[in-house]
Amino acid sequence: MTYQNILREDADGIATVSVNRPDKLNALNDLTITELQHCFDALTHDDAVKAVIVTGTGEKAFVAGADIGELASQSPLSARPLAMKGQRLMDTIEACPKPVVAAVNGYALGGGCELALACHLRYGSETAVLGLPEVTLGIIPGYGGTQRLPRIVGKGRAMELILSAKPVNAEEAYRIGLLNKVFPQSELIEATRKAVIGMTRHGPVALRFALDAVNHGMEMPLSDGLNYEATFFGLLTSTDDVKEGMNAFLEKRRAEFSGK
Repeated sequence: MTYQNILREDADGIATVSVNRPDKLNALNDLTITELQHCFDALTHDDAVKAVIVTGTGEKAFVAGADIGELASQSPLSARPLAMKGQRLMDTIEACPKPVVAAVNGYALGGGCELALACHLRYGSETAVLGLPEVTLGIIPGYGGTQRLPRIVGKGRAMELILSAKPVNAEEAYRIGLLNKVFPQSELIEATRKAVIGMTRHGPVALRFALDAVNHGMEMPLSDGLNYEATFFGLLTSTDDVKEGMNAFLEKRRAEFSGK
C-alpha cells in the first residue's frame, strides 16, 4: 500500500513509522488513522521487523492532536464509530508483539498523546509537550486517553491532566512517569534507535510474552495475573531461545536467538 500521510522506513530490523502531515502539525485525520492501522497490521506479521519506533516528521510536533476540521462535522451517529476506529488502532499498537516506542519530538496533544500512550514506552525530546485538552472543545478523549493515562500515571494525576486540560512539558512528563526518558531534540531519534536495538538483542519470544503478560495482567486480579505470568514462564522453557540464552550465559558469550 502506498501511504499519503505516513512514512515507513526499515533498517536493522527496526521499522520507523512517522506521521507525515507537517503542514497540519501531523494531526490525525481519518485517512491517517486508516494508514496507521494498515501499517501496524502489516508490522505485526512482518518477521523481519523486531521493533517499531513511532514519531512525527519535523521538529514541532509528534502529533498535535486530531484533525479539528473533521471533528467539527461529527454527529452522534458518526462520532462513536470514529472513536472506535481510533481505539482499534491504539489497541493494535498496544497489542503489537514487538516493542513499540514513541519518540515524542514535539507537541503530543489529544489524539497524539493517546497515540503515545498506546506505545509500550515513550521517549521525548526536551521540547516535548503532552496533554489531553479535549474538554476545552466540549468533548472528552476518545481514542483511549481516559483509560490508558490513569493506568500509566495514576488516577489522580490523570484526572488533573484531563479535567484541567493543561499540557505538561517534558520535564514534568518524565517526573510523573508519562515519559520514560528525555533527550535533547537533536539526539532523540538516534537515542531511541539505540535503546530499541538493545531490546531487539533479547529473546523475541520472551519479549512477546513479557508484553502480553504486562498488558493483560494489568486487567486481572493479582492472583490471576500471577498465574498468567507463571504459564508463560513455563511455556518459555520449551523454546530453543531459552536453551540458547542459558548456554550463552554459562559460556560467557552473547546469545544468538532464533525466535523459536
